[in-house]
Amino acid sequence: MPLVLHKIDGSPPVRAVLMTLDILGLEANMIEVNTLAGETRTPEFLAKNPMHTVPLLEDGDFILSDSHAIITYLVSKYGADKRADLYANGHNARATIDQRLYFDASILFVRFREVVINILRDGGNGPTPQQAADIEEAYGILEKYLESNLFVAHDRLTLADISIVATVSTLDIWMPVTDKFPKLLDWFARMKETEFYQRANEPGLQQIKGFLQMKIDSRSS
Repeated sequence: MPLVLHKIDGSPPVRAVLMTLDILGLEANMIEVNTLAGETRTPEFLAKNPMHTVPLLEDGDFILSDSHAIITYLVSKYGADKRADLYANGHNARATIDQRLYFDASILFVRFREVVINILRDGGNGPTPQQAADIEEAYGILEKYLESNLFVAHDRLTLADISIVATVSTLDIWMPVTDKFPKLLDWFARMKETEFYQRANEPGLQQIKGFLQMKIDSRSS
């Protein structure tokens, strides 16, 4: 049975999964989910994912939510020759990748989500001063990670880079990565040159950028 991915392309976690699928050369049946219309809160969707979030992956009878779990699952099951690089075989190397994924899940993405809530629910035009400071702090942490590696976990591309660049590229809408963080800026530039970024991240990035700007503009017109 083919993979099924429930998604909305503007979501950074969805784009992390799309980039992983692209790298692995995997195809999936895509189901667009209108989150604003409440399609993640229908009884049918909640039966599959009580967290009412996207992305949601179906692989036959197996159902999995959370992008970090999904991308590690995809590489572990279908990665074949790419598994050793993208997710590592050694305990220490894999643990470092996992830590960076947890950083994205618990810190970086959370700071993105707070800005979106501020725009959509609280009527803001972008990050509050505190949110901007928090994002800059997160950029500083990534700069530290990149001091000893070309990529955020190791000297090669891993799942950590794929997940984190989906979030960083979206934060960059409001808080551009500048030469204050030279290693992060260099890493981001290299990531933007990859084909998987251009094919699987850029379209959704432009989608969410346009959507949020439309929300801001509609309040000022």
